[in-house]
Amino acid sequence: MPYSQELLERIREVLADRKDVVEKKMFGGVAFMVSGRMACGPHGERLIVRIGNEAAEKHIGRPHVKPMDFTGRVLRSFATIESDGIKTTTQLRKWVLMAADYAAQDTPRAAPRKVQGTQRHSAAWTKAAK
Repeated sequence: MPYSQELLERIREVLADRKDVVEKKMFGGVAFMVSGRMACGPHGERLIVRIGNEAAEKHIGRPHVKPMDFTGRVLRSFATIESDGIKTTTQLRKWVLMAADYAAQDTPRAAPRKVQGTQRHSAAWTKAAK
């Protein structure tokens, strides 16, 4: 889905003073990464925010706040803010800064576990390649 250039610019303005923000092309749109973690981005005229499970549970169901559901599967730590919920700069700042703060404090994920048997497969592959 195409995204609103106007909303993209408004998000940029809110995050302009932060030094830990990077824009990244994702899912046919733009995501704002804070400290290397996805925080928010425009989706059509709506705003997608990653705010954590607790905040998402607290806010989803309130006016203009819906679960994020791109593929038929709800992402629990995300919310979609409808355009009526981000009309003013104050409204937009609330959501963008909540997402940025969550991304900045989010704990790093554990390193992926090594799948048992991978070593043997690699050794067999190396032997067969010789």
